[in-house]
Amino acid sequence: MFSNNEILETIRMIEEENLDIRTITMGISLIDCMDTDINESCKKVYNKIYRLAKDLVSVGNDIAKTYGIPIINKRVAVTPISMLVGVSKGDPVQYAKTLDKVAHDIGIDFIGGYSALVQKGYAPGDLELIESIPQALKCTERLCSSINIGSTKAGINLDAVKKMGEIVLKTAELTKDKECIGASKLVVFCNAVDDNPFMAGAFHGVGEADAVINVGVSGPGVVRCAIKKASENASISEIADIIKKTAFKITRMGQLVGVEASKRLNVPFGIVDLSLAPTPAIGDSVAHILEEIGLEQCGSCGTTATLAMLNDAVKKGGVMASSRVGGLSGAFIPVSEDAGMIDAAKNGSLTIERLEAMTAVCSVGLDMIVIPGDTTKEVISALIADEAAIGMINSKTTAVRVIPAIGKKEGDILNFGGLLGYAPIMKISKLSPAKFINRGGQIPAPINSLKN
Repeated sequence: MFSNNEILETIRMIEEENLDIRTITMGISLIDCMDTDINESCKKVYNKIYRLAKDLVSVGNDIAKTYGIPIINKRVAVTPISMLVGVSKGDPVQYAKTLDKVAHDIGIDFIGGYSALVQKGYAPGDLELIESIPQALKCTERLCSSINIGSTKAGINLDAVKKMGEIVLKTAELTKDKECIGASKLVVFCNAVDDNPFMAGAFHGVGEADAVINVGVSGPGVVRCAIKKASENASISEIADIIKKTAFKITRMGQLVGVEASKRLNVPFGIVDLSLAPTPAIGDSVAHILEEIGLEQCGSCGTTATLAMLNDAVKKGGVMASSRVGGLSGAFIPVSEDAGMIDAAKNGSLTIERLEAMTAVCSVGLDMIVIPGDTTKEVISALIADEAAIGMINSKTTAVRVIPAIGKKEGDILNFGGLLGYAPIMKISKLSPAKFINRGGQIPAPINSLKN
């Protein structure tokens, strides 16, 4: 039951503070679509996704209309496609085109799962899929790709790290006529999770049910407004309590939408991802929350500490409002998708080094960062290795979604439009890590991986 005050408060959050459901994502297992004939496998993939998700968009729109809650994206995540490639052989791009076609036909915004999990090495189909990523992202519009190259228990596959530096650069080069947008739909993970509803990293883990509904909530503007109403003399513990209470309210809305979508689509409810996901819209920024807490600008000293508190408070508040919490759950810091981050990057207060420090305490990693187009593949690989090391040692999910701006230099702007936003090209060290990257092999897992 909801009181009149709670209902009015929610309406205000939606109308004035950019509160929304960022995504309803249906996870679909494609294990029963495996076939030694790639043509038959693609037919099975199309038919299963279409059968289960054909009403996802209409149901999402109906729920939004019924409850007055904006639902920004409707998405699908599938079993890592490398597993199907391992059985069928053939050109993996055929799967990419199939996924993109069914995404168009059912009207969803993105489809994720053009993925491989290679933290301990390449299984059949993995390398073939990875090699195909640049072409797959060039010839599709709604497809997203992710590769997991490390974990706390497995260590880091440095051979895969080296390969992904090449793939990121090649993907940007093949889509340079479209602002290098291909690289914006490619994520390299350490400790990837099975139930992530957010793109570009979503895939449907092999331990998941045949189909599930996962929901990703968002509300940076709501959190900022709640803090702004606090006394100037409020202690940091009082600010944390305000964030927790606000996160509870935001997550309860996500739980409502997830359960209702599950019922209408006859698909089990999975999880609510608590993440604060920003947009380029004014008033919908994680960076602005940190500034409301007391920083002159995001990137100053104190940024990592305030972000750590924010991330923890969001989780503590949100977990009590949902029957199932999962995904990434925390605060996202994608540079191009956050108005405050964009401003801080433009004037130099926010650097890649500062962002790397911030990723030790939040979700997910070095996200939507644009770097000069002449950055070498070894530097990109080393950036991936650094971020993966943070995830491995701290037993958390980290990722890199970096876009080399082909033909452009530091200080220029790359504009993707929509939720992906725009960003200044940031400075990155040109010192060569080539000798390290070319050693290959496996960075051993930390000793705590032997706990069971």
